[in-house]
Parts: sequence; C-alpha cells; structure tokens
Amino acid sequence: MDNQNQSVTHQNMHTGAVPQHMNHGGHEMFDVHETLSGSISVLDQFMMFRQYVQDPELMDTLDRQYQFILDEYNIMVEAFSTGKDPSHPTQSYKMKEENDFIYGLKPSQPKKPNQSLADLNDKGISGHMLGLIKSQASLLTMTSLEVTNPVVRRMFADSVPNWIEMAYEISLYQNKRHIYQVPQLASQDMQQMLQSYSPATGQPQMPNGRTMH
Repeated sequence: MDNQNQSVTHQNMHTGAVPQHMNHGGHEMFDVHETLSGSISVLDQFMMFRQYVQDPELMDTLDRQYQFILDEYNIMVEAFSTGKDPSHPTQSYKMKEENDFIYGLKPSQPKKPNQSLADLNDKGISGHMLGLIKSQASLLTMTSLEVTNPVVRRMFADSVPNWIEMAYEISLYQNKRHIYQVPQLASQDMQQMLQSYSPATGQPQMPNGRTMH
C-alpha cells in the first residue's frame, strides 16, 4: 500500500483541497463501478454454478476462489469509499494445481449448446469459470490504468496477478482432463520461432532531441 500518500493534500483547480474520500477522478469512478460490479457478477455466478458441480476437486477450487474474490471485493469497496488503506492488504492467491501442462490433442466429441440444464457438467462449468475469471482479469488491468487514487490504484494493480493465477489453476484442472487441450507446433517450426529474436547489443545511437526556438 502507498501509506506515504495518505497525508498528501490533493487539489482541484476550481474548488481547492480535495478530501481523502473524494480523491478520485471522473473516469476512475465509472471504471471502478464497472469493475466492482464485475466482481459481484463473478461471485453470483460461482454461487449458481455450485449446485451443478460434481467433482470434489472442482468444488474445492470454486469455493476457494469464491472466498478469495469475496475478500478482495470487500477491501476494494472499503478503499474506494474511504480513499485510505483497507483493514488488511491485498492477499496472494495460492493455487493447489501442479503447473505442468499436457501437450497434444486427444480426439473428443464436437462441442454444442446444452439442450437443457440436465446437460450441465463439470466440463462446461469449469469453462464458464475460466471465461469469467479471464474477463475480470482484463477489466481489472484496464481499470488500474485509469485510477488516480494511489491506494485504489495499487490495490487494483496488485489484484491482477491473483486473477491470472486463478485462471491458470482452472486451465490446469481442465488440461488434466483433456478439456483444455494444448497443441504444439512442429519441432522445426517451434525452433525457428524461438530463435526469431536476439538481444540488443552495444549502445544505441539515440537522435538528439528537437531544440525549441
């Protein structure tokens, strides 16, 4: 957290000093509202998914991620409404999955829309979970670039790696079950692409800046 910024006096060129709880820009207000609403949507949909989950491992992931997102939402609301550090810092999400992907494609049935709620299964639920987490990760990233309040900006920026971690955990769960399949390029093509770049060497000759007359 940016504790050193708590005592800074912020100024509005028209109205003077800005109180700490009003230390937000206009664009920030709209973006943070949209992002917090997005977190609520993720939480509500995770709650709805729970009644359809059958795999205990997926249920454990859903419950752990739900609790983490709920806590993060609460401290974001606290910081946004006060302009100050929340009651506790942003936490780091710890996933349980081993981070080893299985590469290659295994034949599977073509995908198609469900005909009824009876068709819902862990494959589909985990896919919905992954889509929600990835979308919210993008929204959090874009919002953090628009925030002027130093505490709220740092919270949003710090939260992004956690959403990346949660998405990675779900994709690993799917990968183990051949739901999220990862093809690879042919070795020759991969090798060529891996060697497509080389580091910059020496001191670049930068042009002189334009002189104002």
